[in-house]
Amino acid sequence: LGLLPLLDQVQRSGKPRTAKNRTAPGGASSYTVTCTPVEFPRTGTAPEAEAHHAGVLIHLADVTDHAEAAERLRASERRQREAAVTLQRSLLPQELEQPDDLRIAATYQPGGTEAAVGGDWYDVITLGAGRTALVIGDVMGRGVRAAAVMGQLRTAVRAYARLDLPPHEVLQLLDGLAAEIDASQIATCVYAVHDPNEGLLAYASAGHLPILVRDEHGTVRRAADPTGPPLGTGGWLHTSGSIALGPGSTAVLYTDGLVERRGEDIDEGVAALERALAGAQGTPSVICDRLMRALGVDADHDDDVAVMVLQQPARSGADAELFHNAALELLGGIEAAPRARAFAQGVLASWRFPVELCDLGVLAASELVANSLQHGTPPMRLRLRRTDRRLIIEVTDGDDHLPRRRRAEPADETGRGISIVATIASSWGSRRTPGGGKAVWCEFALPDR
Repeated sequence: LGLLPLLDQVQRSGKPRTAKNRTAPGGASSYTVTCTPVEFPRTGTAPEAEAHHAGVLIHLADVTDHAEAAERLRASERRQREAAVTLQRSLLPQELEQPDDLRIAATYQPGGTEAAVGGDWYDVITLGAGRTALVIGDVMGRGVRAAAVMGQLRTAVRAYARLDLPPHEVLQLLDGLAAEIDASQIATCVYAVHDPNEGLLAYASAGHLPILVRDEHGTVRRAADPTGPPLGTGGWLHTSGSIALGPGSTAVLYTDGLVERRGEDIDEGVAALERALAGAQGTPSVICDRLMRALGVDADHDDDVAVMVLQQPARSGADAELFHNAALELLGGIEAAPRARAFAQGVLASWRFPVELCDLGVLAASELVANSLQHGTPPMRLRLRRTDRRLIIEVTDGDDHLPRRRRAEPADETGRGISIVATIASSWGSRRTPGGGKAVWCEFALPDR
């Protein structure tokens, strides 16, 4: 807009106008032009109706320094945002672990250019024996500091997950660590463990939004309480809950950026997500995209968003033949070990494993059962499970003392069982089970088909 049209507009409307950042011709200077309508009295003896002249007062200010400083500030903010986004993305898993029994996809989208980068994160951690840990969280701060705190919490979750603790105990450990990292920044988090043998998703929540699960019939449910306060607040004993996740089910974990809107109750956003999930079909990756679109998340969204979708496939036909379970209750006594060996031999042969793998599986089952008979208490159970990628052997009993691998001396008659299992198997481990018992397991990787 040129100066003369600007003057004309001000004179016609009688209202002041300001044109900012006008550049002088042939130069790089910036100016602010303010035009204000004014009236002043005429001289002489004219009638009162014509006693005033109308004019425009023009004020020109050189704002070159201010404009340059503003541009430098914007450039600095852009660089800081780019650094925070780069840090945030580098701290998230570059490729999600894919368990045998679940299909999983996740997505992260930072807020628009006007929004500061937050500390949303997610992770998938395989625990062994077919079990999988899933975590999603949100550091409530913004910028590089929030991303750095997020990275420390994610690393700690992976370390604590290796202990194979119940979800609420993992959150207890995280709560204390979060306060040590930065007492001024708290975080929400959901930690869940999927057990394909039980068909359950056990979880604990630290101030986070509820997990949503759609069953094979299309009904969507929210994971109920318990929900404790956010991480870093201290003084709270978290508890675990569980929700069914059977074949054909889909679960969604998400951060508040997906459902929270200014001027709306967050429960309305969660209800909208429930409706979107009820009608979303396809792979986990497709469902992630559809939920983001259904909730109106685009490149200009005002908050970070992280979404994780997991499915428990309903297998049939040739695919279902690759997944089997078999279990034997052990009553103890001298006949328990021979029964366990015979059971393992028969099951593994029926699953058509190579002879070498059958022999190793029977040996591992025999050693785990012998260890349980010597050091455990009833009830005892031997469980065999095969997936498309591995053979899992697990023995449970009623004693909660976890075994450890130790070096047996040549004269020792016992103490070699766990060492033998650790040597012949791809991996092994143990964990305490609800009710005061324990499970000891090992895995064998299957040859490529």
